[in-house]
Amino acid sequence: MNSIELIKKLLPGLAPLILFVIADSIWGTEVGLIVAIGFGLIEIGYSLLQKRKPDKFILFDVGLLVALGGVSLLLENDLFFKLKPGVIGAILCVLLGVSAYGKHNVMMAMSGRYLKGMEINPWQNYQMLQSIKALFWIFTAHTILVFISAVWMSKEAWVSISGPGFYVLFGVYFVFELYKKRKQQAAYAKEEWLPMLDEAGKVLGKMPRSVAHSGSMILHPVVHLHVFDSKGRLFLQKRTEDRLVQPGKWDTAVGGHVAADESVEQALKREAAEEIGLHDFSAKPFKQYKWESSMEKELVFAFITESDKPLKIDPDEASEGRFWTLEEIKEQIGKNVFTPNFEYEFAFFEKAPF
Repeated sequence: MNSIELIKKLLPGLAPLILFVIADSIWGTEVGLIVAIGFGLIEIGYSLLQKRKPDKFILFDVGLLVALGGVSLLLENDLFFKLKPGVIGAILCVLLGVSAYGKHNVMMAMSGRYLKGMEINPWQNYQMLQSIKALFWIFTAHTILVFISAVWMSKEAWVSISGPGFYVLFGVYFVFELYKKRKQQAAYAKEEWLPMLDEAGKVLGKMPRSVAHSGSMILHPVVHLHVFDSKGRLFLQKRTEDRLVQPGKWDTAVGGHVAADESVEQALKREAAEEIGLHDFSAKPFKQYKWESSMEKELVFAFITESDKPLKIDPDEASEGRFWTLEEIKEQIGKNVFTPNFEYEFAFFEKAPF
């Protein structure tokens, strides 16, 4: 679900407030209050017929309309009522902020009743989170403007900011979002696509490689191949200095992503050929585990093979490659020579049955 769809889900609860702003600017506070509350009651009745229970968000909005509207009329001071859009906005800001930056996505849970029967994959969930973050800052900006206009500006200015200003702000945002998404789709079409996995390793769909490395923390599969020679030495390659992840460090002989259209075994053969020029080899599974960094989350399928064939590194991926004795490797462990991922796997070599 994107930000536009999210607003559509929230719109029924916001409708009474928006109607009041419009009616108030035409007929005054009393008539605006009647129109807004009347429409809210119709919405509540409709939700009772459809769901056999009232919409809680609409109930809250109408209740706030009655409370602040009543105070404003009794005190003959419309400040209390003018603060209502700001109060609603502040509450939404809290919900959006907790959902965007907290541990629990409250907005997603609230939208669950609208999404029954619809499966949301991890990439869609990530896109939803990005939209919620953007909406949080937009609602925050609008809420601050509403409070400022209610206290220090004229009623006409308050009406413009609370009503049309709301649509202008979101209109600009939606145009920007549409432009950004079109550019993204064009870029995605040129990228490698990777499988998305659940925690059990089941494929849930596919995503562009850039999304996997964007901090989305969507689990995806990779293969590692450790190559020993007949003397028991282990081949490692040194990552180039321009690599985005762990530049200039020694790493596993072969490591790469499983593409969306291939199996783990096919990816292993392809990566071995591309990275070290190794063909026609047999490998046995060594370890399967999850590896998480600040950029990505991987399900690693590690394999081991033995070969005395000449190996040739890809200069675009590695600056050099050579065989190391296990003693040499042990001496350099913890000295920032190897990638953390390699050191993690190397710790299991002594326990492995080979």
